[in-house]
Amino acid sequence: MADAIVVPDASVLLKWVLRPAGEEDGDRALAFKSAWLAGDCEIIVPTLWAFEVGNVLGIKQADTAHDLLSAMFDLRLPEVAPATYAAGMCRLMRDYRVTCYDAAYHALAIAHKGTMLTADRKYARKASGAGHIRLLSDWPTS
Repeated sequence: MADAIVVPDASVLLKWVLRPAGEEDGDRALAFKSAWLAGDCEIIVPTLWAFEVGNVLGIKQADTAHDLLSAMFDLRLPEVAPATYAAGMCRLMRDYRVTCYDAAYHALAIAHKGTMLTADRKYARKASGAGHIRLLSDWPTS
């Protein structure tokens, strides 16, 4: 069984709906989604996920952004409000000099003794000392 609680960040969630040919780790993102849908892991996300994903969709797929975002809403990703992990988010921002957005996913994973799943290698490198982080490239494809 994969990690029990996984917090996918926007870089992973976007790979579920933006699938250009040759998208790096797109197959791993879809394998992760399948594992979640099969009940092999639990997903939680910070409430800001929709704004991050919506922003990228609006820029990269303006004509279909609404439909793609609606498809993501249909998945009913379990959201957690920031009050429960805000202190950890602020610590990550201070200690690792990362953005509030990225720290939200990571702090949520830490607070729930789970794992943040990201395709953002730069963030993973900067904040790896906090633990609870896994690169999408390390997720099994089957």
